[in-house]
Amino acid sequence: MMGPYTFFLCCLWAAAAAGIAWYAAAIASQITYVTLADGRRQERRLPLAFRLLLPLAPTFYPFFKRKSFDRPKENIARKLLSAGFEGLLAPEEFLSLRILLPLVLGPLWILFIAAAAAGTRSALLGSLRVPLSILGPALFFFYPPLWLRDAVQKRHRAIQKALPFVLDLLTLSVEAGMDFMTALQRNVEKGKLDALGEELLRVIREIQVGKTRREALRDMARRVNLQELKSVVHALVQADELGVSIGMILRIQADQIRQRRFERAEKLAHEAPVKMLAPLVIFIFPSVFLVLLGPVVARILEQGL
Repeated sequence: MMGPYTFFLCCLWAAAAAGIAWYAAAIASQITYVTLADGRRQERRLPLAFRLLLPLAPTFYPFFKRKSFDRPKENIARKLLSAGFEGLLAPEEFLSLRILLPLVLGPLWILFIAAAAAGTRSALLGSLRVPLSILGPALFFFYPPLWLRDAVQKRHRAIQKALPFVLDLLTLSVEAGMDFMTALQRNVEKGKLDALGEELLRVIREIQVGKTRREALRDMARRVNLQELKSVVHALVQADELGVSIGMILRIQADQIRQRRFERAEKLAHEAPVKMLAPLVIFIFPSVFLVLLGPVVARILEQGL
């Protein structure tokens, strides 16, 4: 029979679990966003674990103010800028999350592994208890940089996909008689506000507040840090300096980007058979051999017996 002390502990655990669930649900329902150059808000989703632990991040700010962290913070700031999370996640917050994730979720993971090992009679799980307990916090520690790398790559892919189409529209507009800035502004106003549209919108706003076109374009290339965009910006700056027709430059750049995309697709197609070899050897071939040779082996064993 359950005693009053045990009953009180159960109620306390239930209340704590309900409170944590309510807090997680409240955080999950919140929308995180960045403010664009024209004041509009664009949604940016952070992982739920980040949003849950961000209120604890200021605890570690004094530690990351040391000079030894200046270079890592600069690298993280550049990557956050390339990923489109500028103003939403600071480098200090990102570094704090690398500590908070294993510090907070690590003990929960260890308790889960211990409970799973205690609740089962599997010798395999019992022998892997210590390695799994170490692996969980290690994965939590390395998750933020892996997430950031994936976010940068995803934004780069979105820009690579949109860039040839935008260059075609700019080419048609410039060849129809518009100047480059008018064509750029018209394309941003009429086009979809994707990753490339956000960057072009920022270029327009920076030029409107006093930056030269060359500076604004070069800053965009540094922010995004994508080779295709750097090539386009370099060509536009050179055309501006030398007085070459911008329409011709845009058309050449669009053709070159399409050619590089085609070559990249060919490369991936050639790599596909090699990448498929390991799953075939591990999963398909054993099944085929089992189906083909299983009856033969069974008959041989029966005859031998």
